[in-house]
Amino acid sequence: MAATATVAATAVAAAVGAAAVAAPPQATAAAPAEQQQQRQQQQQPVEFDSSRYTLHSQGAEARVWEGTFLSRPAIIKQRFSKKYRHPQLDGKLTASRLKSEVRSMLKARKLGVHTPVVYHVDHATSSIYMERVQGHSLKTLLHGGQLGGTGLEELLVSVGRTIAKLHDGGLVHGDLTTSNMMMRTEDRQLVLIDFGLAYNSTIPEDKGVDLYVLERAFASAHAEEGAAMFEKVLEAYRRASRQWSATLNRFAEVRMRGRKRAMVG
Repeated sequence: MAATATVAATAVAAAVGAAAVAAPPQATAAAPAEQQQQRQQQQQPVEFDSSRYTLHSQGAEARVWEGTFLSRPAIIKQRFSKKYRHPQLDGKLTASRLKSEVRSMLKARKLGVHTPVVYHVDHATSSIYMERVQGHSLKTLLHGGQLGGTGLEELLVSVGRTIAKLHDGGLVHGDLTTSNMMMRTEDRQLVLIDFGLAYNSTIPEDKGVDLYVLERAFASAHAEEGAAMFEKVLEAYRRASRQWSATLNRFAEVRMRGRKRAMVG
């Protein structure tokens, strides 16, 4: 009887041990499912709280809001998702472009170019909180005739010098228009805004295209005096840039190609 009891006890212990050994795989199998659920929750975009801000404008890639950040007047540029893109691809593209824009703004400031001060970057909502520049766009100033002869020439010279700093530092703005240049009221400094299409490049062709975009902006928005204004910008660029020769040679080629396309239609 004692031998039988011993055998039974041994069998029970073995069964319990086997169950204990078998239990971890079940827990291990459950862990990946929980981790996957957590990853899915983290990948879901966080909604931007627009109730605190006023919509200023909207483009193809982002909405621009006005409000305050830490009691300071601020502009909030919020990139929104594109429904036609795969969610994971959309998230990666949005995050990459957000980082690129912020880095371009910071690089421009290091090069001595005035840009809005970046207050905060919220990766969860793909938003940049930045200084709201108190002033008027170059487009508004030129249309309103608010600048006299000397003031206008000084501003155009400032535009040329500012672009030269960017290009000599290996940065292309990508969207140089008179709407993306502001004159700050407080110190009358030229401030470049909207670096959403900016990128690093030392290629003269890229810089030439940048200048051509600005020339077209002057021609379309300020038809009567646009050409003369742009020539003043170009002259200031030539004097300020260390690499003006290669860039302006490429600009001439880009301009010629643009005119040919316009003729062909």
